[in-house]
Amino acid sequence: MIVSSLDGDKGQDILAFDLTGKSSVADHMIVASGTSARQVGAMAGHIVTKLRAIGRKVRSEGQPACDWVLIDVGDIVVHIFRPEVRAFYNIESIWTAAKSGKPAPKHA
Repeated sequence: MIVSSLDGDKGQDILAFDLTGKSSVADHMIVASGTSARQVGAMAGHIVTKLRAIGRKVRSEGQPACDWVLIDVGDIVVHIFRPEVRAFYNIESIWTAAKSGKPAPKHA
């Protein structure tokens, strides 16, 4: 439902990671980009509304700036970024590196 919502809201570069057995924080992580702070905020708002409507407990951080919004659903963590913020933090490289067995790139 989360990936579908992001896709329907024209989210970009949507990635979903299965973290089962790899992290004690969550079983799944979803990362996406929005083209502007307004789009990031709208996508996050839609996800929060949909999850609450089905009875899920949801916490979110990052509003009102909406450069990077984190949505914590317990077993699922969603990160929605503006593209330049996503490129700077590059959090998905941690999980793609773990999957490939190669070390994650270091920030300058």
